[in-house]
Amino acid sequence: MAALSLLQALVAIFITKCDATWATAALPKFSHILVFGDSSVDSGNSNYIKSVIKSNHYPYGLNFPYHIPTGRFSDGKLIPDFIASLLNIKDAGPPFLDPSLSDYDIRTGVSFASSASGYDDLTNAALGVIPASKQLEMFKNYIARLKGIVGEEEANRRIGGSLIMISSGNNDFLDYYNALTRRRLQFNDTGFQDFVLDLLQNFVLGPVCITLLLVLMMFCLPLEMRISQELYNLGGRSFAIFGVFPNGCLPIQMTARLVHTCLEDLNAICQSYNEKLVALLHDLKESLPGSRIASANIYDPLIDMVHHPQKYGFVETRRGCCGTGLIEVALLCNIAKPLCNKYFSVLVLGFNPSNRSSLSFLLTY
Repeated sequence: MAALSLLQALVAIFITKCDATWATAALPKFSHILVFGDSSVDSGNSNYIKSVIKSNHYPYGLNFPYHIPTGRFSDGKLIPDFIASLLNIKDAGPPFLDPSLSDYDIRTGVSFASSASGYDDLTNAALGVIPASKQLEMFKNYIARLKGIVGEEEANRRIGGSLIMISSGNNDFLDYYNALTRRRLQFNDTGFQDFVLDLLQNFVLGPVCITLLLVLMMFCLPLEMRISQELYNLGGRSFAIFGVFPNGCLPIQMTARLVHTCLEDLNAICQSYNEKLVALLHDLKESLPGSRIASANIYDPLIDMVHHPQKYGFVETRRGCCGTGLIEVALLCNIAKPLCNKYFSVLVLGFNPSNRSSLSFLLTY
């Protein structure tokens, strides 16, 4: 089972006939869209928590409708926003923590994602982010509110008919790669990939007791990973799960290593993880009755943009578009920094794909 492009993944999770292909199938119908993950899909939850990871200021949102900085780490829309629009659900997905959420927003779906978070609770915990396990708690609160609006039976039907998108893991690997963290002491590269995959599996499956072999101070230690509630048992059936980016090509990563080319060792770790993810999701789909699960390939289109920017109408791949383009993200990217035009860089604000890059993933890859 190969990783799919984004549109392929959307169609594939609803193809049931063995002779059907993504190219000939119509886009599926979903009742609403639910999003979990990191800054690649956070539509603004970080605005409402005590965290230094903020993007609710200019120039973020420069190419969003009405040029409003919404808390998205982008100059415009994120991939889930475009998908929600493509599926005729809504123009953009709001953050669940927004206190002004309407009943319509609840009925059509929200994002639980938190910028700088990961599957691992320890990833960037000091920054006050919301890890995957806490996003599940938010989802339970969402379900309670949805039931209050449409009733329990209809709420269950809508959850079962929703598209659940998960984009996480990037910060787990960046944290592991860049610092002498607890996880770095526990695992080698292969062990850490498997650890993150186990966390993802628990995120979908729920309270499963697993034993991992952790190499720590020459001892093998058992580790139980339990998540009190989970997406499948809470009614989710259709999942599009993203692999990780070629994180070695992020400008801030190259700057930290004082190089001007992608960090191939980090990219190799990410690529190997993505290959394992495809295999895991194939097995997971077979084990969960009624589930439709697809791996959405984000690595290949982004690495193609990095190596062939002119093909997509871009100029630069080694720098973002804020200030020097080397280190400016979050609070360091602000109104005082010069900004290039939207056709210049694949990563307009240095970390996540730009509005234009995200749309290109859907329409041209």
